[in-house]
Amino acid sequence: MSSLKVPPVFNQVPQPLRYADALLQRFATLARAANADALLGGVVEAAAQLSACELSQLYLLDDSHTRLTLSAEWQTGLLQPRAEASLSSDYDGEQLLQYCLCQNQVLSLDELDSNLHQIGFLPEAGQAWRSLLCLPLLDEQQRVNGLLLLASQTPRDLQGFADSLGHLGSFVIAQLHLLQRLRAPRSEQPVAVVSTPCASGYGLIGDSAPMRAVYQLISKVLHNPVSVLLAGETGTGKELVARAIHDCGFRRSKAFVVQNCASLPENLLESELFGYRKGAFTGAERDHQGLFDAANGGTLFLDEIGDMPLSLQAKLLRVLQEGEVRPLGSTATHQVDVRIVAATHHNLRSLVETGRFREDLFYRLAQFPIELPALREREQDILTLARHFAAKASAFLQREPCRWAEQSLDHLAGYAFPGNVRELKGLVERAVLLCEGGELLPEHFNLRQDQEPLESGSNLRERMERVERSLLLDCLRKNRGNQTSAASELGLPRRTLLYRMQRLNISPADV
Repeated sequence: MSSLKVPPVFNQVPQPLRYADALLQRFATLARAANADALLGGVVEAAAQLSACELSQLYLLDDSHTRLTLSAEWQTGLLQPRAEASLSSDYDGEQLLQYCLCQNQVLSLDELDSNLHQIGFLPEAGQAWRSLLCLPLLDEQQRVNGLLLLASQTPRDLQGFADSLGHLGSFVIAQLHLLQRLRAPRSEQPVAVVSTPCASGYGLIGDSAPMRAVYQLISKVLHNPVSVLLAGETGTGKELVARAIHDCGFRRSKAFVVQNCASLPENLLESELFGYRKGAFTGAERDHQGLFDAANGGTLFLDEIGDMPLSLQAKLLRVLQEGEVRPLGSTATHQVDVRIVAATHHNLRSLVETGRFREDLFYRLAQFPIELPALREREQDILTLARHFAAKASAFLQREPCRWAEQSLDHLAGYAFPGNVRELKGLVERAVLLCEGGELLPEHFNLRQDQEPLESGSNLRERMERVERSLLLDCLRKNRGNQTSAASELGLPRRTLLYRMQRLNISPADV
């Protein structure tokens, strides 16, 4: 027995041969599962027992990748019932889950601290949760379809279980999809929607002239290693275009990593992008790989690049020019091969002129700019998108597809959509939830009507105030309520913007 070599995947697991045998038995058991409940319950039971953790959870993403559902949970030796209230879970507020989903990265925390980490997704227990392991699960196309989460009430290093249990979870995802295809009625099989991101529209929806122009630009950059700058209003789908460029290009087999430059303070953003070495700062207890290294060979999507601090812009320029990264706390650089796709809703030229964005970085990023049209500029796509979102929402809710009343279509076609495609998607999903008779009616859509008809008796001052109020509201919504960004775009001091908002009776609730 001493001559047997333990595979690397089991190196960090106690009693690796016994563990491997137990793991194989679990694969065999799950392969025989005859329904989805047996699969989902079986994988959380297997993960908990193989890792000797008190808690195991399985989260699954819907087709639109906007909702995360707790689909199975094993706690203290029992499969937990699935309460209806817990089925639809918006993961945006859960930073740990969001990190694993958006970055496609394994997260292992030996010392879980409720003061530092948001752990509201973990169930209450007699003892505090002390260790956590969260694994992204991939489908057959290597896309993240869910998360497998383990938690222990004793401080432990769970990293050693990541590879083996990640493979087990991905196997269950594949089996689940197979069961769904086998059990689909024959009449539904020919019309099943299959994701083909490299079709003529690159997985994007719309056949208007502005969108065809975007497709033409995407085709020019797919197989060229130039940096791409995506510009456009908030909600126009910049991340979808970035993902299409990656998925249909020559880097498709490598990682696609996303980072929002406005979501982290400067010091945290720097350590996330470039990584750090043990001892680089207080709390840096071990080496940490940065996002440039995680995306090596693939694509790094930097959203809201206009909000990146000037000091970090200089380091980013170095990466673009030399292909070199120097982690915090290190004196040595190393090479990375990363394509940068950046996005912003700001006018970067204006930021360059005011000294808030480096001119040399702007020209380096804007080797190939793509301007995404606002939804109001592609009116003929509105109804196509609305029907698509309604069908997706109905499938998610396991309902029959909703019919559209002609008045509802006219209602949507005549709206300006200041929030663009994101706003349309939210409106349609809400309407599907409200729809009880199987037909989407105008009253199901909550469209903002900010521009009230001018009264014949209105004087010039009243009319100007209404126009100004509408302009300020549109700019605030475009900047997601960020008053500093809105003031900058309008060319006003922030204090002046606050004064105008107060005078025009604009509150944060109106945005």
